[in-house]
Amino acid sequence: MRTNPHILEINIRAWLARLQQRHGRRFALHEIPEEYWQTFKERGFDAIWLMGVWKQSPKAGEIARQHPDIQAEIRRVEPNFSTEDIIASPYAVYAYETAEDLGGDESLKALREKLNAMGMALFLDFVSNHTAIDCPFVTSDPDLYINTGTQIPHAHKDWFFQNANGTWVAHGRDPYFAPWTDTAQLNYFNPKTRDFVLHNLLKVADMCDGVRCDMAMLSLNKVHRDTWWEFIGGELPRTEFWTEALSLVRGKYPDFTFIAEVYWGLEWEIQEMGFDYTYDKVLYDRLRFSNSEDIKGHLGAEHLFQMRSIRFTSNHDEEEALKAFGREKSLAASTIIATLPGARMIYLFQMLGRPARLPIQYVKDFFPIDDEIRNYYAKLMHIASQPAFHGGQWSLTPVSAVGEDDDSFRHILCWTWKQMNTAFTILINYSPADAKGFLKLKPAQGDGKFLKEEFSGVQHLFTPDMQQKGFEVELKPFESKIFTYEI
Repeated sequence: MRTNPHILEINIRAWLARLQQRHGRRFALHEIPEEYWQTFKERGFDAIWLMGVWKQSPKAGEIARQHPDIQAEIRRVEPNFSTEDIIASPYAVYAYETAEDLGGDESLKALREKLNAMGMALFLDFVSNHTAIDCPFVTSDPDLYINTGTQIPHAHKDWFFQNANGTWVAHGRDPYFAPWTDTAQLNYFNPKTRDFVLHNLLKVADMCDGVRCDMAMLSLNKVHRDTWWEFIGGELPRTEFWTEALSLVRGKYPDFTFIAEVYWGLEWEIQEMGFDYTYDKVLYDRLRFSNSEDIKGHLGAEHLFQMRSIRFTSNHDEEEALKAFGREKSLAASTIIATLPGARMIYLFQMLGRPARLPIQYVKDFFPIDDEIRNYYAKLMHIASQPAFHGGQWSLTPVSAVGEDDDSFRHILCWTWKQMNTAFTILINYSPADAKGFLKLKPAQGDGKFLKEEFSGVQHLFTPDMQQKGFEVELKPFESKIFTYEI
């Protein structure tokens, strides 16, 4: 897989529902027409992350169909929805087996072989913090989970449920939110639990080329203790689970890729445990809520941290980019993440122009494709697939004022990729007003040297005067330009 890979996230059940609507038949994973995978390959994607392949939890599906918040969220977008189209959350994992209605493990294996033959990796989800509420082990081996036996919990009774044998088992939870009532919380202070999770992780690693680890920081010793100290005590295990897990998996699969969903400033700590990429939620928040100066500040972080960050402007958890950012700003933000160091993640429905997010439990997400949005992403991903963006040297590039009274240049984000004799300079006006500035470039000298703007295809003759004084650029609100030239 290339440096700075492009990763496409697909909500597999929602996408298969769209394919069924279009083709008039259901597809198992290996039956998905090759034209779709070929298109993704041509778009420049190095890996496909399929979200939702695991065996569905019957109880989690029942909870989702009855959940008033899920229904309300769907109703805002699809007022006439049917509860029959609500399924279990992909993150309430019943078992790490490919769902039979998707073709089972053999279908997944065939799809992986097809993707690998096309030069793309297959990534899947791994949920370390919890299982589905009705996972068979909740009843057969409750000590894998945080529980209080048959005694009613002495505190936070609402965090618990009773299994079939009357044992009080905790729901999975994030310390800042209410419990996920379709899940059961694993106990990482029990060595037996760690062995159980490691067994499942090795099983998954045999089925794919990498995993996206859901809420990875919840399995850190200190986080786990601080979330559950009333029930597990405060003495920390001697080792971190992820340190052990990554070492074990890579001993068997040296090239396996680990991606961590992680927040709360714990990204670097997780990276040091060996994760290839960690979520860059800080950049997402700055792109959505802050200005260009704050974004520049974040991009000044240590280079290794940048290289191990995974950037995004949409995923299944966040509001759809078009709604969260607005149309023009969403495209500018996506141009930023697609041209920075690190992994670049695009959500399939984002690339097709979905206007608003629906819960991942709702499968009939039949929004019309926005051709303008789709064409922009096709062009962007083609540009960002050029070799310089994957094997070149990246650096921030200064932009200066055109005049003393014009500070609009401060809204322009600019950086350059250089590889051998080729350079790409990216400029994004990340503001709702026009902006202009002077840009000093150092292209190769000689007659007939041009700067080519990649989005428009327009070529600019690079004159000696431009070499000396600088190249003046003007950008409309949230406009992006990418210049290619010889160096």
